[in-house]
Amino acid sequence: MTLTPFSPTVDQWDAFVRAHPRGHALQLSAWGALKSRYEWRTDTIALADSGGQIVAGALILLKALPFRLGNMAYVPMGPLVTDSAQYPILLKAIRDRIGWRKRVAFLKIEPGIFDSAEPDWRALGLIESLQTVQPPRTILIDLTASNESILARMNQGTRRKLRQSIDKNGVTYREAATVEEVARFTDLMQVTGSRNEFGVHEPAYYQQAFQLFAPHDAALILAEHEGDTLAGVFVFTVGQTAWYLYGASSNEKRNLMGSYGAQWHTILWARARGCVTYDLWGIPDEPETTLEAQFQTREDGLWGVYGFKRGWGGQVIRSAGAWDQVYNPV
Repeated sequence: MTLTPFSPTVDQWDAFVRAHPRGHALQLSAWGALKSRYEWRTDTIALADSGGQIVAGALILLKALPFRLGNMAYVPMGPLVTDSAQYPILLKAIRDRIGWRKRVAFLKIEPGIFDSAEPDWRALGLIESLQTVQPPRTILIDLTASNESILARMNQGTRRKLRQSIDKNGVTYREAATVEEVARFTDLMQVTGSRNEFGVHEPAYYQQAFQLFAPHDAALILAEHEGDTLAGVFVFTVGQTAWYLYGASSNEKRNLMGSYGAQWHTILWARARGCVTYDLWGIPDEPETTLEAQFQTREDGLWGVYGFKRGWGGQVIRSAGAWDQVYNPV
């Protein structure tokens, strides 16, 4: 069957991503729109069958390399295909579109998690890269079980703190309704970044993400107590998966465990949306034995959040990582 490369409309592309079993929030047009406000350019390439239906494609982000070395192209959580035989056709279409014409030195893809057999990226002309953009390792929570079963899978400490946050402290939880409320979350992000020693985006980034994604593809869940915002979870969703991309908590009233209640209400939100998987998005890229041996003594990078995430009873999973296709060897 002949497949024809073309540039889909926003509606065409997003409909394909949302219907795809591996569709991801980072492949939606809104993600490209967000990144285009922060030094990235975007392009979307799709393959159409003889009936004009999209069968494969990729949202591509492009950014200038230093020292006038051209541009890098990046496909986050993609590309998406409906048949593995489409990979070489799609990769060629991408190269033809963005290669020399846009002075792209290399293409980086981060395909994400595969439930079935992962493609042979080396056979497709890519090389594995240690330079990742998104964290390759994560924890997945199975949402197909009952609430009681999900609670039973948590460790005892997480379950105790969660019950305390919901039953005893008078903390309330709600979904932010307006972009003005995002300011409460961005204030917490600055606090959390300083406390856990990781970089955060400027406040406008989260506000724009809220405007682009909420309420169809995202929600901001806030924990509040007597006028104070204690914690927030910014969750994104496509299809049957939800991703905990951003989270923050206050240094004040930490004994009220608002971050635990906010996380639980986000899980309930995802279940109500029909999600079967909740991705906690980002832990140190180490084997589980190393994670368990070191998490109590390390707080650098993602180690500071692993201790919190491990308690929710999910499964540690590593994605396909990052793979590069070099267009210009120089």
